[in-house]
Amino acid sequence: MAEIKMGVIGCGGRMGRMLVAEIASAEGCALVGGTAAPGSAHAGSDLGELAGIGRIGLAAGTAPGELIRASDVAIEFSTAAATAAHAALAAEHGTPLVIGTTGLSPAETAAVRDAGRHIPIVWAANTSLGINLLLGLVEQAAARLGPDWDIEIMEMHHHGKADAPSGTALALGRAAAAARGVELDAVAQRGRDGITGARTAGDIGFASLRGGDAVGDHHVIFAGAGERLELSHRATNRAIYAKGAVRAARWVIAKPPGIYGMKEVLGL
Repeated sequence: MAEIKMGVIGCGGRMGRMLVAEIASAEGCALVGGTAAPGSAHAGSDLGELAGIGRIGLAAGTAPGELIRASDVAIEFSTAAATAAHAALAAEHGTPLVIGTTGLSPAETAAVRDAGRHIPIVWAANTSLGINLLLGLVEQAAARLGPDWDIEIMEMHHHGKADAPSGTALALGRAAAAARGVELDAVAQRGRDGITGARTAGDIGFASLRGGDAVGDHHVIFAGAGERLELSHRATNRAIYAKGAVRAARWVIAKPPGIYGMKEVLGL
């Protein structure tokens, strides 16, 4: 069976480097290249040296369209501003796509969804197995505990993370809101400061912490009268995300156009 040709968009970032290493070592996969943003210091660098696995003879490029055309499937971990354009390029070339970028605007989100009408896209804020199991547990707990229990979501990431709350925290909030039959935007409380008054019944609160090299901690707190249930996940190595993304890339190739999540990839 022929190897699956995979390209990495955003190869110079933390996740991009992990993806390069994962694809290079994964049986049945062939790394065909990676791209960095135009003007990036990583452009022209050997991908293996970027990933810490030794020289492999592939240089980081700056033309995502060429990479997408050469790939059986592309994996995108770049920036929110660039993701919509990359999704459009993938749709133009008919190349399946895995997107792990978070923090997209409504317009960027709409552009990705439009691309999903032409190609299969796995779009996941978090590709780890544990987090995707947590999403299901949060949905079950929210449905069973009912509206009398307050929901608060706390997340912590490294000091370089640009968006808040994290995409994973928002996904957890959407899971809880869906179980209650409401839209997250209608009940989300993203910040408290000063004299805020009493908590509004039904709100789903978010707290974002940033510091050090934290890979990703997520805690969902269900607070009731006289008791509290806490569901947590802590990532200690980004390799879990790379493994999940490569698994999604293998899965998405044969699928019809549409937007998929890790729930479908993992059969949860």
